[in-house]
Amino acid sequence: MSLLLRFLGIATETGSRTPSQLIARESVGRIAAALDALPADRARLYACFAYVLARVAGADLRTEPREKTTIEETLVRCAGVPASEARIVTDIARGEVEHLGSTNNYIVTREFGRLSTLEEKVQLLECLFAVAAADDLITGNESTEITLIAKEIGLAQADVLATRTRFRDKLAELRPLPGERGS
Repeated sequence: MSLLLRFLGIATETGSRTPSQLIARESVGRIAAALDALPADRARLYACFAYVLARVAGADLRTEPREKTTIEETLVRCAGVPASEARIVTDIARGEVEHLGSTNNYIVTREFGRLSTLEEKVQLLECLFAVAAADDLITGNESTEITLIAKEIGLAQADVLATRTRFRDKLAELRPLPGERGS
């Protein structure tokens, strides 16, 4: 099979990359290219970071303006990305998430897990909840996506639950249904 993939120009000589992995690698490369002020290894890590934030923002099939702003602010605050680059990186990441789909989401997220420290993984988890809560509501889809991402980067369920607890007032499933507030 690897000979066929190499013949078609899809795999490397070792045949170790699937077409999805190559597409995801190109996606991260496009984002990292916008981070020209950072060393290449940090740019790649933060490109994955931006992509995963955009993945959560779009989990409910729309990215609210406040979620986009929160991604930009998070890149500046947590990654040290200059504000002018954060806007561009966010736009590229959102476009890549919309364009690539779920298989590539997994590949990029696993790449972040491979490149990051435990501290960076926990920081990402906190940022994921902050982005999802930016519009004052963490939907069930966003919450589920965060849980999947945490698993993909190797965090324990206990980490997710501890962080989720801090955002409980934003969780859609814990909010009263319309008409229940009257009591």
